[in-house]
Amino acid sequence: MLHLEDSELDHELVVMHLDGELPWPLQVRRVEDEAAFLEALNTDPPHLILSDYALPSYDGLSAYRAASARLPEVPFIIVTGALGEEVAVDTLRQGVTDYILKQRLDRLAPTIRRAVAEVEARASRERAEQEVLSLNRDLQARLIEVERLRNTAERQSQRLEVQAKQLEEALNMQKTFLAETSHELRTPLTALHGYLRRAEREAGGSQTLLDAQRVAENMTRLVNDLLQLSRGELVQGIEMHFMNLGKVIAQVGRDYGVRADQSNTDTEIVGDPVRLSQVFMNLVTNAIRVSGSPELVHLESSLRPGEVEVRVVDRGPGVPDPIKPRIFDKFFRGKEAGSAGLGLTIAQQVVTSHGGTIDVIDTPGGGATFRVRLPLPDEEDE
Repeated sequence: MLHLEDSELDHELVVMHLDGELPWPLQVRRVEDEAAFLEALNTDPPHLILSDYALPSYDGLSAYRAASARLPEVPFIIVTGALGEEVAVDTLRQGVTDYILKQRLDRLAPTIRRAVAEVEARASRERAEQEVLSLNRDLQARLIEVERLRNTAERQSQRLEVQAKQLEEALNMQKTFLAETSHELRTPLTALHGYLRRAEREAGGSQTLLDAQRVAENMTRLVNDLLQLSRGELVQGIEMHFMNLGKVIAQVGRDYGVRADQSNTDTEIVGDPVRLSQVFMNLVTNAIRVSGSPELVHLESSLRPGEVEVRVVDRGPGVPDPIKPRIFDKFFRGKEAGSAGLGLTIAQQVVTSHGGTIDVIDTPGGGATFRVRLPLPDEEDE
């Protein structure tokens, strides 16, 4: 506390009335004139100022104005011997915190406690207001960021919608192309069937004509499968019965000029020989196309516990690892693709419908090996 008082006795009376009456430890510094008062404000700023109203060379209001200019938040209380009502009102109007008459020093401690409490409340309120302003600024910044992210998301959503629409249009065009192509192929295939039947009647049955009819039927079925898949339908019309898988493998090998393993020619399974022929035809034709020659492709088979595994092995460029998980997807076309991307899809659906699996691995030394695993008949079935 800084006490501006020229009377030592009055100063001691003030200190005596405050001793033990305040909730804080009290340090008091007394000054008697303007110079000492200003020096104390600058070098040792107080938490509270008491001042006499009239001094020989200074006055309380001048002291208040000097203190208010430097320490506007510090309570300033005038302690004086006599103060008229009009003067008292004027001091309060100018901003003095309060005034106490020296004859009523018992009111000094409560007045100080109240003044300090008001300062603390005002400081707390200002801190709260600053925190609210800071929170508002943070909230505004976050709202701006949210708006920016929302706009970004809207733009991305619009781009995705455009891309989805373009993809849908591309798929529709592809489906339309496949449907129209399949439809256009049906006419010459129907005519081909007619010519082959007439040739059989005119020239009599021969293995060449039978092979030509079988290939034409396979082509017709492939066209129908393409049409079904272009409509999003699964391969249908599978007729299951006991069949010799070795004969199917050997026939495909003869048809396409590739070497076929003859070690398991008597292997029998329950399946559709026409559909399984289609599977191996698709795999063999793909292998020949990517390898460049039938001599670089061969068929082999082996028996495993409960199943038979047929492998179409080629010495072509192989299938890159990133593509392997997608190679059986509908319309997927790899770098070396030369088809509509449906042959492997059809093969997978036929194999799956037989309760088997199909996958692709690397051929040792280079190339790709497609493995088809089909279940063998149970002993009860046999």
